[in-house]
Amino acid sequence: MLNVPSQSFPAPRSQQRVASGGRSKVPLKQGRSLMDWIRLTKSGKDLTGLKGRLIEVTEEELKKHNKKDDCWICIRGFVYNVSPYMEYHPGGEDELMRAAGSDGTELFDQVHRWVNYESMLKECLVGRMAIKPAVLKDYREEEKKVLNGMLPKSQVTDTLAKEGPSYPSYDWFQTNSLVTIAIYTKQKDINLDSIIVDHQDDSFRAETIIKDCLYLIHIGLSHEVQEDFSVRVVESVGKIEIVLKKKENTSWDFLGHPLENHNSLIPRKDTGLYYRKCQLISKENVTHDTRLFCLMLPPSTHLQVPIGQHVYLKLPITGTEIVKPYTPVSGSLLSEFKEPVLPNNKYIYFLIKIYHTGLFTPELDRLQIGDFVSVSSPEGNFKISKFQELEDLFLLAAGTGFTPMVKILNYALTDIPSLRKVKLMFFNKTEDDIIWRSQLEKLAFKDKRLDVEFVLSAPISEWNGKQGHISPALLSEFLKRNLDKSKVLVCICGPVPFTEQGVRLLQDLNFSKNEIHSFTA
Repeated sequence: MLNVPSQSFPAPRSQQRVASGGRSKVPLKQGRSLMDWIRLTKSGKDLTGLKGRLIEVTEEELKKHNKKDDCWICIRGFVYNVSPYMEYHPGGEDELMRAAGSDGTELFDQVHRWVNYESMLKECLVGRMAIKPAVLKDYREEEKKVLNGMLPKSQVTDTLAKEGPSYPSYDWFQTNSLVTIAIYTKQKDINLDSIIVDHQDDSFRAETIIKDCLYLIHIGLSHEVQEDFSVRVVESVGKIEIVLKKKENTSWDFLGHPLENHNSLIPRKDTGLYYRKCQLISKENVTHDTRLFCLMLPPSTHLQVPIGQHVYLKLPITGTEIVKPYTPVSGSLLSEFKEPVLPNNKYIYFLIKIYHTGLFTPELDRLQIGDFVSVSSPEGNFKISKFQELEDLFLLAAGTGFTPMVKILNYALTDIPSLRKVKLMFFNKTEDDIIWRSQLEKLAFKDKRLDVEFVLSAPISEWNGKQGHISPALLSEFLKRNLDKSKVLVCICGPVPFTEQGVRLLQDLNFSKNEIHSFTA
């Protein structure tokens, strides 16, 4: 029997595309929207041409289906007939045809990595590629080889051991009531943002981000533990300790049995995203169409989203799971606005614009307090090391492109001792669209290093501030360094056309690539 991927399976290897390297969308015909595609998949129409059968596909058979009206593509071992989807594909038919009759996994990961294709194309599933049967591991035998929780070095991938960071390891020890799992990263730039822990039932999972790799501990625990646990990091030696509370005060003979990819060091681009269900705690209006959502992590999860990184929110909509990337923000820009009863390490905030004609955000807006949203592990290529010895920080934001700037502002004004000046230029259509205007003005009044300028493209006649769109004239006046040779960083985020034009203008103004970082709104 074929192992068909389930409808709720999370999108593997999801990653938000970077603005500078993103694909272009093409205009779709009327009646070819995402909702139209979902309606077609629910219509009962045979989209595979196989009348509900699932087959094993040989490489030779796959190659035969390489035309627009007969296009099969293999993604991660599963073959899909994408011919019916051609006219609905936002990237256009030509982009799909690049993988026609072949394994399109690598191409898919380059430009579509965050798309939940299993759910989107489940009615187009032809079957699985014909492969030799895999030899199953005997984990009972493997467990016998475990010495103090450490697997043999023979299981270390040679390439990563030679080319990647020093290979990490783990150990475990116990008291009558506690079990401590110690991870030795052999890196000194490790902090609480670097470790993500989830445990459900007897499954324990710890992801440690080490440079561009992910070190995974994935174990079926031998005994039950309580939901709450603690995580501490000894930064000077790169050691992480995860302290679990036993449900029963008995001695454990072994930690547990290895699960998928246990004790592996994997390039982050090759890893799947893990989702956990978070509960909606509050929702408040920020502008006429933007809400501040507060989600609570499960008690069995430790996750802190690093500055400048994003996560994916996933919702089932008319039977199909839709995934969208969002950058978490702080609960407020000002400390006096923060609720002391909501500790940062258990709550995630999002500023999200509701598009009433859209598919995802209206569904998100309809959620009631207490409902759940699936939230992924973080992704992103922003490095906090960019702030080292920084003197001038310029932020260019348009609309909800303001979201990555929130944590950047909070961090810059509190944790960069060398900082002389922060300037934010915030582009919006009208005054009513400006997110957290009052807080920004109060923060600028409170900290004289911060300057904020609002630019409106459709202001009322009484508006006295700047107006227009991003332009050389606006930027050349705004982007003045504090000193001629001061270390500078320019962050830019907004709709793709805004960001792409802004990056070009910055390069024209002689800012180097290392001095520019673009996010995707």
